Amino acid sequence: MNSRAPLSVGRVTFFGRHRGEVNCSAFSPDGQTLLTASEDGYLSSSDRTIHLWDLSRAECLWVLKGHQRSVETLIFSPDSRQLASGGWDKQVMLWEVQSGHKLRHLEGHHDSIQSSDFSPNANCLATGSWDSTVRIWDLRVGTPAVFHQELEGHSGNISCLCYSLSGLLGSGSWDKNIHIWKPNTSSLMVQLKGHVAWVNSIAFSPDEGQLASASYSGTIKVWDYNTGKCLETLKVRPVAAAPSEGSRKDFRTWSLVLCFWQGFLDVAHTCAFTRQGKLLVSGAAI
Repeated sequence: MNSRAPLSVGRVTFFGRHRGEVNCSAFSPDGQTLLTASEDGYLSSSDRTIHLWDLSRAECLWVLKGHQRSVETLIFSPDSRQLASGGWDKQVMLWEVQSGHKLRHLEGHHDSIQSSDFSPNANCLATGSWDSTVRIWDLRVGTPAVFHQELEGHSGNISCLCYSLSGLLGSGSWDKNIHIWKPNTSSLMVQLKGHVAWVNSIAFSPDEGQLASASYSGTIKVWDYNTGKCLETLKVRPVAAAPSEGSRKDFRTWSLVLCFWQGFLDVAHTCAFTRQGKLLVSGAAI
């Protein structure tokens, strides 16, 4: 394994516009736009519908209906042609983005579906459930006979999933652990242990050298998942003011920086790397 420069961590900027818990976040491919969803109702809903938006015009293109209970997870395919959704009704649905039509309806989980991610080649969809299993659906075969793998090993609800660019699959759970899987062989590569509360979000760095995880305990951990070693533990703590302009400029020299949300941040709900891997954003409860 290649040697790495020491990890440096610092605060860059704050965003405090939400009035509820920030549950998920995602960067645009160019790293210039950050999308966040909150329990204040902005880009988040429990009305059983999915809204597809044109962000440049803030215009709703489609309202997707079909789920019978709250929608808990959404993920675009890498080519942005498909959207996968899952929720409390134990159902997984695949939608065509251009038309808003439902393509497939996948069944098999025994409890609420809380997490999902497409493989890098979009051939597979991974879903995580409160039934403590991860299912990997082969999207290349016809409907309704969709073959899937079932990955077992967690002892709690599967709260987050993330594929690496090379095709490894990470899963985080209420059992406080993170599993890194080799999906091609359905084998467990490594377990990452150290969080003292359930894992809310995980993210691979673009160079695949590190994995970040956000926990309900209010900590973010950065791991070398090849060795299972925790490199940093970042404690989400109250902040009162944004950093100075001078300190904001320093991030260009740091290999990794953590972006805190303004307010009393007692729970870390989400984390995401920028495309270049120099920034890590976290969203939390206020």
